[in-house]
Amino acid sequence: MGPETIAFENELAVALGARQVVAVNSCTSALFLSLVACGIKSGDEVICPSLTWCSTANAILYAGAKPIFCDVDPNSLCLTPATVAACITRRTRAIIPVHFGGNIIDVAELRQSLPRTMSIIEDAAHGLGGRYPSGGPAGSSGNLSCFSFYANKNLATADGGAIALRSVEMSRHLRSLRQHALPINAWKRYSHPKSLLLSNRLTELGYKMSLNDIQSAIGRVQLRRQPGFRSRRRAIAALYWNRLHSADRGIRFQSGFTSDYHARHLAIIQLPSQGNAGYRDRLLLKLRDRNIGATVHYAPLHRMPLYGEQKRRLPVTEDLFRRIITLPISSSMEIEDAAYVVDHLLDLLEHS
Repeated sequence: MGPETIAFENELAVALGARQVVAVNSCTSALFLSLVACGIKSGDEVICPSLTWCSTANAILYAGAKPIFCDVDPNSLCLTPATVAACITRRTRAIIPVHFGGNIIDVAELRQSLPRTMSIIEDAAHGLGGRYPSGGPAGSSGNLSCFSFYANKNLATADGGAIALRSVEMSRHLRSLRQHALPINAWKRYSHPKSLLLSNRLTELGYKMSLNDIQSAIGRVQLRRQPGFRSRRRAIAALYWNRLHSADRGIRFQSGFTSDYHARHLAIIQLPSQGNAGYRDRLLLKLRDRNIGATVHYAPLHRMPLYGEQKRRLPVTEDLFRRIITLPISSSMEIEDAAYVVDHLLDLLEHS
């Protein structure tokens, strides 16, 4: 971690409209460090949607807290103030809304429904390039917003992540926590030898979760290329939307998928309600047989033994899981690739 990482943080802060950005080695680390910085500890509860990747909940476990899973809206595929309210208890200390698939949640509306003392930590792993309903870029809300730069993300550094936030004081704490809780970072220890004398002043447990300069150099180039990447994703989304809607097969898209506010990290479709998990799975495997990298995002976490027995039913999440398929979308796809996906999907639906 050195000058490239510092430059990447500064450039990313401008792009996100954030006062501070702290780069780390993954979005999982970003979520975990954010929870630690917010004082989340053993005995606390943190609410997150069940429809998310396991790292959202795992970060809560790493902090010693308990994940409480909430349901989502059937159109946005994201949590809402109402689904969160159904899960709040006297032990709730934080909410992790997930900008699922790139659909950016109205976190200002969510904040109004919560006690001021409750932290909001945004899982924006899918969100880079999206916008809040207010028009600001994802990451500009003032909450701690956690981004992923994993290999398949809208901005990729092979792996990596970042926390966007407003508080200068908390950003200093996060920068320390990512580097063993040292009061100075590795670059200062190298470039200012006298600062080595400060390296023995540890006061809390820290972690090795920094982003290195090689990854940051890649990130800086990726950041400059975002307008072209977004344009390609928008064109693929438009083709999917137009072709599949005009085919009148009862397929539904995530709300806002073709709007300027959606980051379009994932292209998620819902099969008609009469479908079931067996039908969806057979269709998915047939797409795979035709060299189409379709998949499912994600298996509901509240059903997984790791997180304990949670008796609350989440009917929307459970229904969605039986019917959702994620179609390929990336800035490296050609429009002809997207047309190939639609041609074969429609052929399979016609003969299923």
